Amino acid sequence: MKKQLAALAAAGLTLGACASEAAEPAAATPVTNPLTVTYDGGIHVLDGETLKVAHTVALDGFNRVNPAGNDTNVFVSTADGFRVLDAAAGRMTDIAYPGAKPGHVVRHGDRTILFTDGTGEVNSFDPAELAKGKPQGRQYTTVTPHHGVAVELPDGTLVVTLGTEESRSGAIALDASGKEIARNEQCPGVHGEAVARGEVVALGCEDGVLLFSDGQFAKVDSGAEYSRIGNQAGSDASPILLGDYKVEPEAELERPEQFSLIDTAAKSIKVVPMPSGVSYSFRSLGRGPKGEALILGTDGKLHVTDPATGTLTASWPVVGAWTEPLDWQQPRPALFVRGGDAYVTEPATKEVHRVDLATGTVTGSVTLDAIPNEISGVVS
Repeated sequence: MKKQLAALAAAGLTLGACASEAAEPAAATPVTNPLTVTYDGGIHVLDGETLKVAHTVALDGFNRVNPAGNDTNVFVSTADGFRVLDAAAGRMTDIAYPGAKPGHVVRHGDRTILFTDGTGEVNSFDPAELAKGKPQGRQYTTVTPHHGVAVELPDGTLVVTLGTEESRSGAIALDASGKEIARNEQCPGVHGEAVARGEVVALGCEDGVLLFSDGQFAKVDSGAEYSRIGNQAGSDASPILLGDYKVEPEAELERPEQFSLIDTAAKSIKVVPMPSGVSYSFRSLGRGPKGEALILGTDGKLHVTDPATGTLTASWPVVGAWTEPLDWQQPRPALFVRGGDAYVTEPATKEVHRVDLATGTVTGSVTLDAIPNEISGVVS
């Protein structure tokens, strides 16, 4: 009898072990080329190939998303600072850069640079190190906190904006040791950044742009008393930057109907009109794989321009016509470009569309269960 009981007990343990193993959830399959789409209350993680929602991450508040610079992570700007989302696994990590008003995230070369507006803290690091935890990168703190931006070049030069909570005036450049090597304070309202071919950094001003290359700054005036270029998009394939162009200093919200092409080699600015009656927002600018300038217009079309000539080469229908809301945090169609694809949100229908930049064809769409706001994804 004892032998029978022992055998039954052993069998019970074996069955129990099998049942326990069967009850454990299988490991999640990593998402392929994940996209992240914010909504009021969280972030949807989409499979970049199928566009299906792979994960949903609950996160209160207004959150912004930017590529971290590797094939896994996305930076999320929250009320408490920058946090890192493992987009491939669909979970928030414990990597964080605390601080009030997390602002611009810049990727250039093998560096990712964070600028925290509320503290003036700059953090620069190799995004490949995020796989091991929080990187031990370069840190710098501006003299006065402000809504700013920083760019680190391959030789270790750090370009950082100057300003206060009330005004912004220009930028400085620091060498790899932290010594100031150049300064320019003739860029009122400095905002935004982009890097053109040849490692030329551009910062937008209210009367042109400020360029940095070969260790020195050069101001390029627009020729107009007020002509704000606050958002720019660069490409390694072109010396010409795409920028917005606003001319109404007193407007509650200017809906621009022209844009700028900034030739960093010739140090000149060309102003190009949009198609008649069409404007765009700060979430409308992008660059294609060959350096082509992309603007998502309020007519619902993705407009393609040759940056060298300013000639409109294509206008592809993607979403319905829309109007930019007064509140900058409110949803409006947004553009994210990765490789040969453009991804466009359509808040009115809760959709996200993928566009083939070689043909202008919409190659996929998905309908979400919440209104999409910002869109981004992994970019290595």
